[in-house]
Amino acid sequence: MFGNSVYTPGMDGHTIYLLGVLFGAIVLLVVLINWRTKMHPFLALYIVAFLTALAAGEPISEIPDTLMAGSGKILGNTGVLVFLGAMLGKLLADSGAVSNIADFVLDHASPKAAPWVITGVAFILGIPMFFEVGLVVLMPVIYAVALRLEVRAGRPQQWYLRTLIPAIAALCCLHGMVPPHPGPIIGVQALNADMGLTIILGLLCAVPTVILAGPIYGNFIAPRIKLEPPASLVTQYAGTTYEEAERIYKETGSFAELARDHTETPGAFGAPKEAPTQRPGAWSQTTATAKTGLTSPPSRSGISTPMAFCCVLLPVVLMLIQAVVKIVAPKSHFETIAGVVGQPIIAMLIGVLFTGAVIMIQEKWDGDRLRESVTKSLAAVATVVMIVAGGGAFNAALKDSDLGDAIASAAGSIHMNLIVLGWLIGLLLSFCTGSATVGIVSASGILAPLVIGCSAPYVSLIVIAIGSGSIGLNWVNHSGFWFVKECFGMTLGQATKTHMVVQTIVSVLGLIFTFLLSLFFA
Repeated sequence: MFGNSVYTPGMDGHTIYLLGVLFGAIVLLVVLINWRTKMHPFLALYIVAFLTALAAGEPISEIPDTLMAGSGKILGNTGVLVFLGAMLGKLLADSGAVSNIADFVLDHASPKAAPWVITGVAFILGIPMFFEVGLVVLMPVIYAVALRLEVRAGRPQQWYLRTLIPAIAALCCLHGMVPPHPGPIIGVQALNADMGLTIILGLLCAVPTVILAGPIYGNFIAPRIKLEPPASLVTQYAGTTYEEAERIYKETGSFAELARDHTETPGAFGAPKEAPTQRPGAWSQTTATAKTGLTSPPSRSGISTPMAFCCVLLPVVLMLIQAVVKIVAPKSHFETIAGVVGQPIIAMLIGVLFTGAVIMIQEKWDGDRLRESVTKSLAAVATVVMIVAGGGAFNAALKDSDLGDAIASAAGSIHMNLIVLGWLIGLLLSFCTGSATVGIVSASGILAPLVIGCSAPYVSLIVIAIGSGSIGLNWVNHSGFWFVKECFGMTLGQATKTHMVVQTIVSVLGLIFTFLLSLFFA
């Protein structure tokens, strides 16, 4: 049987052939996604899955059933969770809950604490929201806070980077390492890991990772990069210009007048009555809306701040309760109840319904408005769900052939720790395909046969390691790289030193902390 870290069977000619098939499948997947055709990852995964099964010796008449079964299984679990998470995030954004959370925390922060406060806000937002969605929601906050701090301290203090980098670190870390995000959930489902345990261990790894890669790295790199976003972007997202903010601050000694002006216009910190002329290629709010499904930044009225926190954290708390009850009160009635409400799908469904009810009561939304917000959220994650379906087909092709045994043989031959192996596969596939989701679903399928016999905590750590690997080397073939670059008017070099380096630091630190925790569960 498999041990907790390596497996040591022998290798024969057939095993070597199957490993060649797997290597060829990965190369073909990379080529199809990055070739001139720029094939959609869903189509590429399905084509590669079919050819992999065929090359591995599965009868051609059985391959369609294998692919459909693989897609259907993962859609029935992960796909529903992705859609529920998108609904929750959209409701929180449209109702102003996110803006109120940010305002509440920022009102209690000094300038030096601002990066740490942004880290905390982004960490909370990162629990239910996708990276791009969370960043769109945070952009008005980042711009407005940075502008005010720039005015107070006098330029150049690089407050844009000091507040942006912690947000990137927190959002990408939560996106890759902690359920209920789709990536970690894919790993949980594929490796049959314990969801509550994965959340707990993921948070233990995420907190120190975000601190080191966020405010600490941001404080180091900000003085070394001369970044000042174009005036058009500052006006668009902060609702004013540097000169206007400076004039008001010099005349009144505060930004109160600026804030009052902003409450009369849409947006978390206001928006110009006339859209500014934007430089060619800049990331506009229209583009951000098209990418994420979010409209303009949420209103500052919104649902109350305490209730906003409750809406964000409710699903995670329910899943954590399940894990705790399983430990402290096993085989009891409490475990039965907690086991139902703590199931990811049920917990997320309760979170969505609770948030919707709160919005209808506090914000007086009618059913049509609530349904419109939920409906718009689905378009933003449709591509992710399709990639997940393609990954399920690819995983099924690996599982129904002898490729799993071949992978086990190879892993045993090189004596590589499973956590390191999962991280490395996730990293390479994500970098090569330009999709963290592709990296996670493929790596999870490859590692699935290797975790048999491993302890539950160790399997959860492998899930976290795979997710950590998928975050790293997020460069020019990743949409998130261009998203950050254009949102803040960066050059290619600036975006590389900030976005790509931050995500790679998060990735490496995630590996380090999962490996250290694994020493207690080996």
